[in-house]
Amino acid sequence: MNLRSLCIIIFSFLIITGCSSRNKKNLPENNSAQAVDIVEKENFHFKPTLDSYTPKKSDYNFYLTYKTAHPWWDAVALGIEDAVKQFEQMGIFITYDYLAPEVMSAYDQIERIQKSAATKSYDVIGVDVADIEIVTPVINSLIEQGQKVMTFSSSDSGKEYGCKRIAYVGNTHNYEDGRDLAEVLCEKLNYTGKIAMLVGNHGAPCHEERAAGAKDVFKKYPGIELVDVQYDEDLEEKAYELTKEFLVKYPDLKGIICCNMSNPVGAGKAVLEAEKSGQIVITGMDHDKRALEYMRDGVIYALALQDCYAIGFDTITTAVKIADGLLPGKEYPEMTEETTTVFFQKDANLLLRSLYGEID
Repeated sequence: MNLRSLCIIIFSFLIITGCSSRNKKNLPENNSAQAVDIVEKENFHFKPTLDSYTPKKSDYNFYLTYKTAHPWWDAVALGIEDAVKQFEQMGIFITYDYLAPEVMSAYDQIERIQKSAATKSYDVIGVDVADIEIVTPVINSLIEQGQKVMTFSSSDSGKEYGCKRIAYVGNTHNYEDGRDLAEVLCEKLNYTGKIAMLVGNHGAPCHEERAAGAKDVFKKYPGIELVDVQYDEDLEEKAYELTKEFLVKYPDLKGIICCNMSNPVGAGKAVLEAEKSGQIVITGMDHDKRALEYMRDGVIYALALQDCYAIGFDTITTAVKIADGLLPGKEYPEMTEETTTVFFQKDANLLLRSLYGEID
């Protein structure tokens, strides 16, 4: 089986994990799942294509930095590489650095983007914002110095925060994603019971916004009690330990909502070991293979999967236009919205087969 081939699943959005590239990046090598467009027939292969815009140059160089080295961003990278290859077929050559630290740090991110700007070799710098308050002033400073800066992936810092970034490509509805997962959880619990929350990183816009959306839903239902909120730093092992603490501290806990890709795995592992699968309802984010297996096996109730592939593809096409001096408007929007879809146990085998080649 060609691991670069496009597979098919249902519901009209893209999801992937894994990447391959000739460009510099610090990605793990053990992730091999592939990008997929979701259509009705499994033998139909979809390949996104570039729009009609004609680039003004034949060579571009981009610097893209994200919050932390993690399989979620490997998925984004496959969309990036596909766009690069399609431009190459047009005679347009794009190089890029796609780098992140092993552990999230807003200060590490600041250092990276400042150093990249100082080289004056990048047409556009793209940032998956680690912390709005800390990173936004640096983005604004670079813009004022003439550097073209965009945001991408899962975390924006928009004009409402005083950020002067040119455009954003990625999830524009993290609040709504958190709200949707909370509604699913509350419905499953018949709108009564104690719930704990795992968020991720302090200050990370996507994690904080999902948490905010979920909290607003919980406030609507008198029978729902949010008893604890903990930050696991997007680390599976920490999410596992925190969940074990939840289970001891709240023996009557009924649900756990998870706001990033790592914590459903950690929470699922702890609940499974405690032999409480099905007794505690877990909802969470994204396409980690183990999370999908937990959903298949009934340990996790629902997962919301983001369109990572499109985020990567659209980041490159937008960066080219920004490099050419185009401002948001006719050629591209200030915010390119990508999709998220909530899946349940009945979808798990299809997702595992399509993304990871698992045969049920």
